[in-house]
Amino acid sequence: MTDQEKLYGRHLTSAQQSIDTINNLENSSAYRLAFADNDFLTQDNLRHIRLQLEYLKPQQVLEEHNINATIVVFGSARFLSPEQAELLLKNAQQALAEENNSQNQQAVKYAQAQVKRSKYYSAAQQFSYLVTDHNCKNHDCALTIISGGGPGIMEAANRGAMEAGGESIGLNIVLPREQQPNQYITPKFCFQFHYFAIRKMHFLQRARALVAFPGGFGTLDELFETLALIQTKKSKRVPIILFNKTFWQSLINFDLLVEEGVINAEDLDLIQYADTPEDAWQLIKEHYNL
Repeated sequence: MTDQEKLYGRHLTSAQQSIDTINNLENSSAYRLAFADNDFLTQDNLRHIRLQLEYLKPQQVLEEHNINATIVVFGSARFLSPEQAELLLKNAQQALAEENNSQNQQAVKYAQAQVKRSKYYSAAQQFSYLVTDHNCKNHDCALTIISGGGPGIMEAANRGAMEAGGESIGLNIVLPREQQPNQYITPKFCFQFHYFAIRKMHFLQRARALVAFPGGFGTLDELFETLALIQTKKSKRVPIILFNKTFWQSLINFDLLVEEGVINAEDLDLIQYADTPEDAWQLIKEHYNL
């Protein structure tokens, strides 16, 4: 041990050293250290502790790396990249040529639809590229792309950031299906959650804009939660951009909400539309005078 280590090094035994010591001893469950006992920590009456820990772990990492402002990208997990969709169609058409039956016909129709929808993957990828490329060239701007960490639009967002030479965040959550971290998330910012509530908080805590591509229940959930927080002044106003105006106006009759008196006409001003990645990024730049 050097003199510097003697003077400034750790003097108290660390928690990990205590765990290592205990693990070398024969012990009952009661003898385990409380913070190293999974059976203890996963009890229902310890939920409040788990909620705190699940919030604190990403919070500490993001603070250490000075991540203070993010752009949240939502959208369907079911959309494929153009290359994946084209391969799916090619294989489906080949199967149909070998055996023309209803199952293979349906497979071709599904693949054709995926090819059409892959434009959203490309758009999300390009949008994230534009944001991250701007950040890499302008160090006074530190807007980091954050996604749900899984496939589809989430993958496209992280992929675009990586291709621009930057970093991005993925907030994964344990689900029975479809949720595995995509390969384009910056590893040190690849988080895993059990509680939706804590994941939602990390989505919105640093959000400086939300861009929602076509998606299902999860996308709608995050969209309306963000709108409600801003409408009720629980959150400061940030750009909320819906990609593909035709899709969103066909899906949701916002004007009906005004007509029925359940929202005010000015609440519609919280929503903006974009039909290209460039338009979406321009709206954000104009909002913050970038």
